[in-house]
Amino acid sequence: MLWPLFFLVNSIHAELCQPDAENAFKVRLSIRTALGDKAYVWDTNEEYLFRAMVAFSMRKVPNRETTEISHVLLCNVTQRVSFWFVVTDPSKNHTLPAVEVQSAIRMNRNRINNAFFLNDHTLEFLKIPSTLAPPTDPPVPIWIIIFGVIFCIVIVATTLLVLSGIRQRKRKNKGPSEMDDAEDKCENTITIENGIPCDPLDTKGGHINDVFMTEDERLTPL
Repeated sequence: MLWPLFFLVNSIHAELCQPDAENAFKVRLSIRTALGDKAYVWDTNEEYLFRAMVAFSMRKVPNRETTEISHVLLCNVTQRVSFWFVVTDPSKNHTLPAVEVQSAIRMNRNRINNAFFLNDHTLEFLKIPSTLAPPTDPPVPIWIIIFGVIFCIVIVATTLLVLSGIRQRKRKNKGPSEMDDAEDKCENTITIENGIPCDPLDTKGGHINDVFMTEDERLTPL
């Protein structure tokens, strides 16, 4: 009596789970690519784990808390590890909407990947977009980095302003001293007329060189 029922159930499952069937999803795994020499063999135990993870994901969807492992059907399993699966509703003998299955898989994608030591690139749900990796927090807060950059800019600008001011002061102080030195040189220059050294006119003190004074000027008192 049980054999006819068993064949009937299998035939119903075969009709529900078919490639490109309504609400069916194809999965492709690249175990050797991901794990290399540590790759495991895909067998019925791995299939059971996959069905359990899908049932676990579906139980997190509202009104799907009663989903069991037996409600997840796999078909067309290949040696290169690809297969199709559907999630059924035994009470109505049909598959659950693809939107609900897709939402459940996306919410628990990381849990499913970790169960098989894979990621979104090596465990592919072909009709379900890959989930984005959670943003990683930088080891140093961003505001500290921004503050450090601004602080460095202020320090460099202040240093340049100080150096520029020092250079300008040196130039101002150097100008008058050079002028004074030039005047002193001019004052100390001795003129030689006919082999006789003559003092130039002292323009600052108003003194006249005695060499150029006439005899009357020299004898006549003022």
